Amino acid sequence: MRLIQVAQRAVDLDRAAAFYSRLLGSEPTGRFDPPGLLFFDLNGVRLLLDKGAPTSLIYLDVANVRSSIERIRASGVKVVQEPQLIYSHVDGSLGPAGTDEWMAFIEDSEGNTVGLVGREPSGT
Repeated sequence: MRLIQVAQRAVDLDRAAAFYSRLLGSEPTGRFDPPGLLFFDLNGVRLLLDKGAPTSLIYLDVANVRSSIERIRASGVKVVQEPQLIYSHVDGSLGPAGTDEWMAFIEDSEGNTVGLVGREPSGT
């Protein structure tokens, strides 16, 4: 089984398109309005921003959480939680062995929380 799509609430599709285009570094792949749907491609998984969807929490993989947060903060995005070391992957059961997993949380343009996750070599 493979994840194909995640839906996130978006009240204003134009505002959400601008926010996620900046965050993801790519433009939407489709828009259907009405009924109020906006799609992005995340390496084969669709991110659906939907006027009718409930709010949800999504996690996005980034190269470096700390530098990503600084870049995002500089653009005026609200940081909900600063980067924190969450877990050290010793045996590879939850992620690549020998890496530390960092997370931070931001608020998107629609009031949803978005988690940013990065893995770095242990001890960096």
